[in-house]
Formats: sequence, C-alpha cells, structure tokens
Amino acid sequence: PTQPFIKYLCSLVEREDRGALAQLRRGLGKPPGSCAAMYPYVVPWLRTDCPPWEQDAHYLVASLFASHADHSDHFRSMGETMRRVGAASGDDASTERRFVALLNASGDELPDHLRHAVALAKSKGVSVNYERLCKDIMNWNSDFRNVQKAWAADFWAQKITTTVAEDKSSTAEKVQEAQ
Repeated sequence: PTQPFIKYLCSLVEREDRGALAQLRRGLGKPPGSCAAMYPYVVPWLRTDCPPWEQDAHYLVASLFASHADHSDHFRSMGETMRRVGAASGDDASTERRFVALLNASGDELPDHLRHAVALAKSKGVSVNYERLCKDIMNWNSDFRNVQKAWAADFWAQKITTTVAEDKSSTAEKVQEAQ
C-alpha cells in the first residue's frame, strides 16, 4: 500500500509542486498527523480502515520526503543509508553514534531521530528509500525488533566485509614483503 503513495510524493517533485512540498514540510518536528496543512496531500492515500500507527507513518514519511526529496529504490534500508552517510562524511564514529541512537529510539522518539538522519543524508547527498522507510516505521514497535535488526545488518555487514578484504590484502602484502 505504500508504493502508490511514494510515487505520488515523487510526482510532486517532478511537477515542481513547491507549494505542496512546503505544506508537507510543515509537519517536520511535529507529532505525525497534527499538522492540518498536510491533510489534503496525505489523507487521500490512507485506507478508510487505516490504523493510527499506519497513518502516523504516512505523515512522517511525507514530511521527511518533502525535506529531502531524493528517493531511491536501490537502497535497502536506513541502515544502508546511514552507512553511506558515514562513508561520505569520513566520520564513521559520529555517524555510528547517531545510528545507534536511532536504533534505540522508542516509537515516540523515532520522528525526531529520523528527521536528523534524513537531514544528515541530505547534507551528504545520500538518497533514502522512502517506500522501505514507510514500511519499517509501521513495524518499528515490533517486540522482535526486526526492523532495527535489519537496519543494523545493513549498516554493519558491509563494514565487516570491507574489513575482512582489507585484512586479506594486508596479509598478502606482508607475505610479499617477507619473500
């Protein structure tokens, strides 16, 4: 159900509808669904029996998208987005601290942490997969923390692969030097 909504948000950028994007940005920093200016752009995309947590996800994603309208279907999750942010900034430690805070965020804290993460992605020119983000927000409060685990895997898995590759090349260099 989120794909048509994300396509609609992308169409606002394609049509250069700055007014709509400005109205959606008004929701930044406010509780999801509390900014009436967003209603004309979000309500038509909500199912009639839409639960509150699903509505909140749509409002949150719409405001985040309007703040950084660079959607990519290719990125897996915010974990990969944040890994790319760290690589682009050259400050992996700071990005990692922010990412861990994001993973630890409660459902009530999540909008603020995501607002900061998306702003950081924008500052580094890194895209966000808003369709995946919307789905992940809807499942954030799962007792099993599947979203947080998937984001962590996307963030740290590449680092392990890179470290192992660097260790192998370093070992090969040492062997060549010893000969």
